[in-house]
Amino acid sequence: MAADRRASWLKGVLDLLVLASLTHGESYGYEIAKRLAEAGLGQIKGGTLYPVLNRLEEAGLVSAEFRVADRGPGRRYYHLTDEGRATLAEQSRLWLAFDESVRDVLARGTR
Repeated sequence: MAADRRASWLKGVLDLLVLASLTHGESYGYEIAKRLAEAGLGQIKGGTLYPVLNRLEEAGLVSAEFRVADRGPGRRYYHLTDEGRATLAEQSRLWLAFDESVRDVLARGTR
């Protein structure tokens, strides 16, 4: 049950986490997934991540550029747009306020 719950929580905030992962520069899907896994969020599969990236691109929050590689397959690099930065700032503020409310309720429930 705990794993199912974590997946639901992650689904609700994955767009925000992907935007945050692009704040320090461009990246490609595998690297984004790797960073999120290293942050303790578990393995995020391509079937979950790439629809998020496509949705963010369609919304104008990220832009993407395909680059041919010297070796191996080409990669699609994602960049945070100005609109994406503004959305990240606003949604981060809202998420942190929500997180604080949840923590308050949980703390009261364990006293």
